Amino acid sequence: MDSSSLSMQGKSAVVTGATAGIGLASASALAREGALVIGVGRDAQRCAQAEAHIQHIVPGARVRYLVAELSLQREVRRLAEEIHGVLDEEGFTHLDALVNNAGIVSTHLDRTDEGIYLALAVNHLAGFLLTHRLLPLLRAAPFGRVVTVSSASHYRAIFNPKRLNESIFYNVVWSYKITKLMNVLFTYELNRRESASAVRAFAVDPGLINTKIGMKDRNWMVRLAWNVRRKGGRPPEVPAQTVLYLCAEESLQTSTDYYWRDLAPKTPSRAARRPNLARELWQASAELCGLKD
Repeated sequence: MDSSSLSMQGKSAVVTGATAGIGLASASALAREGALVIGVGRDAQRCAQAEAHIQHIVPGARVRYLVAELSLQREVRRLAEEIHGVLDEEGFTHLDALVNNAGIVSTHLDRTDEGIYLALAVNHLAGFLLTHRLLPLLRAAPFGRVVTVSSASHYRAIFNPKRLNESIFYNVVWSYKITKLMNVLFTYELNRRESASAVRAFAVDPGLINTKIGMKDRNWMVRLAWNVRRKGGRPPEVPAQTVLYLCAEESLQTSTDYYWRDLAPKTPSRAARRPNLARELWQASAELCGLKD
């Protein structure tokens, strides 16, 4: 499969975690193919730098960056309203693609002031809630796409949806693995629920990528280990091509494949193919976000 001939001309896309790594590379690729790109980051200065970077490498790019702390649900709700406003200003009545890319590696069982443990809040619930708030815009698009960046870390992971926000013990690797499994299950269940609409969801396995995701942790040993490991990773532009393909390729509308790596479908873990687990996760997530299922 070739992503070289894809076009996002006249389309719109939102990319979270878009100030560096896979997010910035994906935002750049979407802008290069003609999309109006709304990037999201949590730091105003880094957002401004990312926006300037894309405008520099893609002359004439239509790109806007918004600031939001995605670990907080009130911020996600505010962000959704701002996205509505930007699309309206730019003449769009719909949203063609949402890329849920924001993610963290958290060594400790930190909780937000809303009572949600941090890794769960950022890696899963932020994308879950933002997708929910933007669904009317995605349904209004000819081919609405929700692309969530997961990881091969989801293999051999399992969890109890009834204890989604609890933890008897906490391990940074296990926490990351189960939130990445949640990404795939969310994708699976979203497709089931939106089977009668034009919205299609996909999860991306980026492989080992040379990004700074592990460099943000306050534990110096985690930062050191990740700094060594990431040097063997691929550049973020590689998975960004798969993100672009899943956002832009119209023939995927009839595809039943929902987990992808390197422009090709891949079989997710056995747990990621369990309908009951996907439904239970959705229901538990809706409760934590204060949504009616």
